[in-house]
Amino acid sequence: MSKATPATRALTAAGVAFTVHTYDYDPDAESIGLQAAAALGEDPARVLKTLMALVDGKAVCVIVPSDQEVSMKKLAAAVSGKSAQMMKPPEAERLTGFKVGGISPFGQRKPVRTVIEQSALAHDYVYVNGGQRGLQVRLSPGDVRDVSKAIAAELVA
Repeated sequence: MSKATPATRALTAAGVAFTVHTYDYDPDAESIGLQAAAALGEDPARVLKTLMALVDGKAVCVIVPSDQEVSMKKLAAAVSGKSAQMMKPPEAERLTGFKVGGISPFGQRKPVRTVIEQSALAHDYVYVNGGQRGLQVRLSPGDVRDVSKAIAAELVA
C-alpha cells in the first residue's frame, strides 16, 4: 500500500503535522468508519468519516464521527440550502478521484464546500481517511478544518 496519496501530499504541502496509520480494510463491513475505528483500537468519535452529499444539487463534503449519522436537514441548513441527499458512490468517486471507502477531504480532484461536525473539534486528535482504503491519517481536528476549509456546524441527527 502506498502511503503517498493526493490527500497526504495535500497535507504535506499545507505544512500539517500528521502520522499515517494502515489497517486491514474490510469491504464487507457494515460500517467502514466503525471498522476502521475497531482496527485502529480508537474511539469511533475520534475516527471521522468523509461523506459526499448534494445540497440543492451542489456537491458538499461532510466530515462526521464514524459513530454518528448525518441529519440531511441540518446539513442543508449549515450551507444555507433547502434539501440534502447523499451522493451516489460512482458520482462521489468521479468527483473526488478517490474510491468509496477511501474518500478523503484532502486532495480531492475538484475541491467542494466542506462541513465538519462541530463536536469533532473538541478532540485533541482525530483520524481521517488518507485517500486510500485502509489508510488513515492522525492529526489535529483544527488542521482538518483548516486544510479542508471546512465550516463547523451541528450535523448529526
